[in-house]
Amino acid sequence: MIKSGLCSITFRQLSAGEIVALAAKAGLEGIEWAGDVHVPHGDIAAARSAGEKTRSAGLEACSYGSYYRVGVSEDRGLSFGSVLETAVALGAPAIRVWAGNKDSAQAGEDLFRRIVAETFRIADMAHRAGATICFEFHGGTLTDRGTSAVEFASQVQHDAVRFSWQPPHGYTLEDCLAGLRGLLGRLGNVHVFHWTIGSPDRNTVTPDVRPLKYPEDFHRHLLADGEGRWSAYLEAIRSSQRDHTALLEFVKDDDPENFFRDAQTLKRLIGRT
Repeated sequence: MIKSGLCSITFRQLSAGEIVALAAKAGLEGIEWAGDVHVPHGDIAAARSAGEKTRSAGLEACSYGSYYRVGVSEDRGLSFGSVLETAVALGAPAIRVWAGNKDSAQAGEDLFRRIVAETFRIADMAHRAGATICFEFHGGTLTDRGTSAVEFASQVQHDAVRFSWQPPHGYTLEDCLAGLRGLLGRLGNVHVFHWTIGSPDRNTVTPDVRPLKYPEDFHRHLLADGEGRWSAYLEAIRSSQRDHTALLEFVKDDDPENFFRDAQTLKRLIGRT
């Protein structure tokens, strides 16, 4: 089953209560709460409050978007213990993390080994707390593209390790599907958005044409404009025969009305209308 949800980071300027109200009005089923704004690391009171608000509205706090960088954050003063304690207070069963702070092509063997070793350490901690860690499929990390994510996944076999997929920018549908299918056995939640690179009316460009600049090279569109791609992604995700939450993120113009449009599109695509 694929459920519907919202990443709270989509509306970082809004309060937790306003986020819950938007998600409930849109008829969604869950919220991933952001650790860099709505539920700060170590703020147990904020975590409990957000969790209670979510459940009171009939929604699930399905994930904690911690932005914890495995292999990096501990040295910078953010302990996974604090992240885990916050997620538990929130009532989130999954903790989204990042695999380091370098692209897979730039990360040397030492960093790779350090990230793998720490993955097992924090996965053990999460498992004891009844939670999982989910590596986001993201640029600037070891999971920046399909092949690197699958390779990393093969090195971190653990019951508490999952992967939180999103389509990498600038790649063909076939490339994106290959990466997704390579992670299906370990797939957690999915981040849903439709962006293009290059001119606003182009579907995609190869990402190594030139260095990309954020945000001017990235253009947000209504989810309905990417329905063809997302129908293919969701068909692949269903084939896992496991439960996932498809979380809306980064709506066009940060506009709540566009969010409601995207929510209707998502629910229709996953059959949850």
